[in-house]
Amino acid sequence: MARGEGLIAPAVTRRLIAEFAGAAPARRPGTPAPPGLEALTRREREVLGCLGEGLSNAEIAARLSMAEATVKTHVSRVLGKLELRSRAQAAVIAQQWGV
Repeated sequence: MARGEGLIAPAVTRRLIAEFAGAAPARRPGTPAPPGLEALTRREREVLGCLGEGLSNAEIAARLSMAEATVKTHVSRVLGKLELRSRAQAAVIAQQWGV
């Protein structure tokens, strides 16, 4: 966790997210977006999309060419704006809404 990675391997996380997202009910047309989704900045949306892929902070930092500390800040802001408690919740939202 000190390196910004979760407690399980990123590959396992990606597989779990893919399975849960596939099992999640599809959103219905006209269903409102989660509160706060519109308030996300472009960069926060990019980070949210990476969370949806199950990437670790280090992997997100490498992909988006930013410092890992910046990724952590963006993750915290995403969780706060969307009123979520965990990266896993953010990943499910990203999958459901195609972020």
